Amino acid sequence: MPRVRFAPSPTGSLHVGNALSAVANRRLGEWMLLRIDDTDPARNLTGGEEAILHDLGWLGIEWEQGPVRQSGRQERYREAAEPLGARFDRLTLLREDGTATYHLASVVDDIDFEITHVVRGNDHRPNEPVHRRLHEALGTSPPEYVHHGLILGPDGRKLAKRAPGATVASLREAGIPAEAVRAYLEELGRPRHDVHYDLARVRRLAVEAIAAMSDADLAGRLGVPAEIARALRGVRDLNEAREAALTVLEPQPATVPETARPTLDRFRELRERANGQLDEQGARAILRELKAVGGDLRALRQALTGRERGPELWAIVAALPREEALRRIDSAL
Repeated sequence: MPRVRFAPSPTGSLHVGNALSAVANRRLGEWMLLRIDDTDPARNLTGGEEAILHDLGWLGIEWEQGPVRQSGRQERYREAAEPLGARFDRLTLLREDGTATYHLASVVDDIDFEITHVVRGNDHRPNEPVHRRLHEALGTSPPEYVHHGLILGPDGRKLAKRAPGATVASLREAGIPAEAVRAYLEELGRPRHDVHYDLARVRRLAVEAIAAMSDADLAGRLGVPAEIARALRGVRDLNEAREAALTVLEPQPATVPETARPTLDRFRELRERANGQLDEQGARAILRELKAVGGDLRALRQALTGRERGPELWAIVAALPREEALRRIDSAL
């Protein structure tokens, strides 16, 4: 049974490259350890571990054991280092304060948790021979090391965390659904070579993910009534969906020209006649009738939402309860 570990440092939200490693480990491993590599206090950020746990949960990545913090295993590392001393093969194993360095802690953890496969980015390739020698010195067999390509920026250099969409948190804040981010990482798999970050692809996957959501699911994520989900279709991300929802739920004060009165009066008649909630067919039928007599549909949108743009007008008409639609028309009149 493949046993893997995902071992981020608590430096805040996951870089998409680290998220790629997490997904790759989860796909390969039947059992996964979440290990927090916090042996370097200078790099640890307050709230960094919590941000990682949030990101992993949001992406739907689960683990069988952990989080195990290396800071809590220092006695075990010192015990393992006793036969080797504080230095081994020109490599420092223990700092002056007695705490373990990354190499010792990583190898001892892999031994203790019986890790069979280490899946990580190509930037860790130089660590493989060092870790193999440490395993040999400790009398244990090393796991299988699997390295994958890194996610680079458009310029071919390391993708900076401050770049747009470079962290899981920034993608979430941009309204990208978790399914889209996970799908992109799944598509990459374990790339043999470095790849350029394709944020445009992530955004296309976001459109597909939102289109695949049920009305109840989409509305639930936004915290809005399911009835207005139809007015949110066609959005590119969840932030855009929230804005569209506000268009329906929180109209701005509307001012329409006197020439629009016949259109609004006629709409009022048609909407009163159509009792209850409208479906798409019913909403479109009302708009066709208004259009056929030269109705001012722009003014109708303004009356219903107080805005000149937004979701398709039929979707707004269908989403609004009958009494609310009439109240807004009366207010505009």
